[in-house]
Amino acid sequence: MSTGTAPMKELSAIHPAGVRRKTLLHESFRAGITIKGIDGLLEGIGGAILWSVKPSALNKIALRFLEFDLPFDRHEFITTHLYRATEHLASGSTHFASLYLLTHGLIKALLVIALWFDALWAYPLTMFVFGTFCVYQVHRFMHTHSILLILISVFDALIIYLTWREYRDQKLARHR
Repeated sequence: MSTGTAPMKELSAIHPAGVRRKTLLHESFRAGITIKGIDGLLEGIGGAILWSVKPSALNKIALRFLEFDLPFDRHEFITTHLYRATEHLASGSTHFASLYLLTHGLIKALLVIALWFDALWAYPLTMFVFGTFCVYQVHRFMHTHSILLILISVFDALIIYLTWREYRDQKLARHR
């Protein structure tokens, strides 16, 4: 039995040139963009709801939700932040927030769909868009000090790296 690259040559001889090996990086890329796509759809739905619900009603919904016996203490971090977020929305303009969520979510969802169909143009555009999102999130972090923004930015940076790797692999596969 030989070692080294011989199994890879045998594998490529068996499979057509357009079929890629399933690697951990490829599967991580697919899982990552799927998460981003679901997140984009949820953001779009949230933006549409935010557009159609009055800010004062949103705050009342949050208060009603927090009145129930939830499986956590009412003074917990999540509960407090949920209520404060609805207070900020109730006191400010929801149109910016809803438009932001709608556009941000739809852009992500459309890019993910294009990536799932292996549209070569979508790879560099995705890297640029997610990079822009990272810059904005870090900018917002400077004002809010929200750890969540940093975690999202780290995840976006990981997706950018995986997208770059996948783009490189796609170009090599198409060149052959």
